Amino acid sequence: MYEKILEEIKQNYYQQQYPNDGQRFVAWYLRNIHNLDEIQTKDCITDGAGDKQIDAIYIDDASSMIYIIQGKFIGSNQVDAEPLREVLSSWVRIKNLVTLQEDANNKLKQKLIDLSDALQDDYDISFELITTSTLTPSAHSDFVRFQEELTNSDELSATIQIIDNDELIRRYDMALDKENPVINHVVTLVHDKYLTLELGDTKALLAAVPLKECLRFPGIKDGTLFKKNVRQSLGLSNAVNKGIKQTIYNNPNEFFFFHNGITAICTSMEMNDGKLRLQGLSIVNGCQSLNTILSCSEKVKEQDDSYIMFRFYEIPERNRADKISVSTNSQSAVKPRDLRSNDKRVLALKKLYEQKYQKGYMLTKRGETAPADRDKQFIIDLSDLGKYFMAWHSQRPNISYSESKIFDKYFEQIFKKDYAPEKVQALNELSNAVIKRWVKENPLGLNESLLAMKSYAPYHHIYAVSLCFCVINNMAEGVPDPAVALAQIAKNGVYDEIIDVVGVCLNTALEAAANEPQPANRVFSPQNWIKTKTCLSGIRAAIRQYFNMLPSMPGGRDLSQKYKTALHMPSELFEERWSAD
Repeated sequence: MYEKILEEIKQNYYQQQYPNDGQRFVAWYLRNIHNLDEIQTKDCITDGAGDKQIDAIYIDDASSMIYIIQGKFIGSNQVDAEPLREVLSSWVRIKNLVTLQEDANNKLKQKLIDLSDALQDDYDISFELITTSTLTPSAHSDFVRFQEELTNSDELSATIQIIDNDELIRRYDMALDKENPVINHVVTLVHDKYLTLELGDTKALLAAVPLKECLRFPGIKDGTLFKKNVRQSLGLSNAVNKGIKQTIYNNPNEFFFFHNGITAICTSMEMNDGKLRLQGLSIVNGCQSLNTILSCSEKVKEQDDSYIMFRFYEIPERNRADKISVSTNSQSAVKPRDLRSNDKRVLALKKLYEQKYQKGYMLTKRGETAPADRDKQFIIDLSDLGKYFMAWHSQRPNISYSESKIFDKYFEQIFKKDYAPEKVQALNELSNAVIKRWVKENPLGLNESLLAMKSYAPYHHIYAVSLCFCVINNMAEGVPDPAVALAQIAKNGVYDEIIDVVGVCLNTALEAAANEPQPANRVFSPQNWIKTKTCLSGIRAAIRQYFNMLPSMPGGRDLSQKYKTALHMPSELFEERWSAD
């Protein structure tokens, strides 16, 4: 693997963007394993003088995870414990972000602001030591100790993963989809601790499986074992997973009795001499448990009398397997969005929208897919709609990224059962038009810092579209009707122009903020700026400045009049902002 990576990082991108092979290795890992693009990768790298043993920080908003990465790119077969001690050192430092930020380099200072925000939103931390070697025996002993210390910490619990040569190969193959992620596995069962059954035409096997045997299951950390599960890991901070961890460390002999068990399905299974051979294996209930067991792996390896109940079912039919997955997960912890999926306001919105647009569909549940005969232009996800509401009607795009706040703290303010379906579709269309600009080709010439914030900044772009109507019509507080706004700019032939103009104004606002003097020992962080109310006034000011200066530009008088006509809207078509402060 070392030679392969060494050859790949000779590409121009790595040679031109990063000064040494250590940084290039970390960048290669972010691009090839975490599947980040070039801009996102550059944004994550913190390596260099003052990096405090942190080579990169990647915050995955989709999975609510913070990855803190330390890379050791060496050609030798083994690596000692020094890199592990660097990981532990970075964990200790992160407990005191104020002190860490004072001593860190500028790039790390910026990422620590994002990390702090993510921790406030209950994101979990995973330390990844990536290396093309394997640990020495003494280093492995240190790993056992460090793993226990990180997982048992009440102050800042975290997981630590060693991504060595073999694991790099496996993750690289999975990321490139070189092999079909169908999992085949052999489970070693304990004599007299399993029972085979046939229920109708279905084979079943119930077994008390040693906890240490669970560590052998492939695909736990990267989630491939849980393809059919309705949720992925909720992290160690989850209350249930904390209880599992405490039982492993304090009452391992009682684990079997304290735990509800794990449900596994496969396309076929065969029992022979205590070996259960499984093909097409998937865990449909037990994702949290197996991830927690893996995070305590070294402690689990010491235990000989710890068991967990497994239910293995041979289910070749895909539809039936999906139903089992949903049914067996009904007791799992759910997100606020899940709790709201059957709320009367949501059901009313869905009904009105799908009655108005018979080819449309509103996705209200996680994992739901629209029927094949529906028009993609009229399919909208409830989660996205909540974010559009926050950006447009609440004028708070800096909160739009937080699904938990939208469906918990602010749900009552922003979801209204009588909201017109025409407005829903207008927000859907406007947002789709905005997202088309946020691509690698960067048609608007946006600052790279903005492109690296695809989880946040597009909502500010949507917000900026609404501000055009506010600025032209001198509405300081009101919010324009999105359906009327869309119709206006489409009818007057300035749809794409306005989307482009406000994107450029957003870019101008960021660059103006970056050029403002900073307090002592502080550096400007685009990620921090985009999440604060300060950016909202900056975006409004940039849009106002653009329209004020437009008449003085060559050919600008006619264009200015054209925009004023297209953006004119009577005051009665503006409504009060939906409060979300």
